[in-house]
Amino acid sequence: MSTPTRWAGVPLTDRRIERRALLIDAAFEVFGAEGAAGLSVRSVCRACGLNTRYFYESFSDTDELLGAAYDMIAGRLATRVEEAMSATDTSVRSRTAAGIRAVLGFGSDDPRCGRILFTEGRAHPVLSARRTATQDLLTELVVAETASSRSARDPLSLHTGATMFTGAMAELAQQWLAGNLGEDLDAVVERAVAFVLR
Repeated sequence: MSTPTRWAGVPLTDRRIERRALLIDAAFEVFGAEGAAGLSVRSVCRACGLNTRYFYESFSDTDELLGAAYDMIAGRLATRVEEAMSATDTSVRSRTAAGIRAVLGFGSDDPRCGRILFTEGRAHPVLSARRTATQDLLTELVVAETASSRSARDPLSLHTGATMFTGAMAELAQQWLAGNLGEDLDAVVERAVAFVLR
């Protein structure tokens, strides 16, 4: 008597969606633990228990897969920041503190996330390109956030300030993850907010 296959009864489109998600999760696990050196079609497929033939139904190579993993983690970070800022009062200080705390906490709560977004994201060509695109998006979000509370400032000042803030946040996150700012998250957030709102 034959044993039912893993995908028995699952429509083809759903199978592909599920396998793609499994591959992305596995890439996150492998890259987060071993870095770029450990990421290969075989290592990812081994990590999620898929035959290597399934890799190519979703991705042309590991660069494309790694980009998808980055997008997944960046999306989670964006959601966390949005939720944190929405959960506080409407003052600029409170929302700024909530956003900074969410970014730093996200990276330290799961070092694999920090590695992909902030550490390896600087040197790896695929992640670097994704990081630039994400930073541009964050800059526009900061512009929108700041414009509502400081409408008197001109557009150039708004965009310049937002660009400096997002660049500084990336550096702050990297230094925090490297342990160069100590272990007191509250103290780092307090000083970062004071500097931003000076």
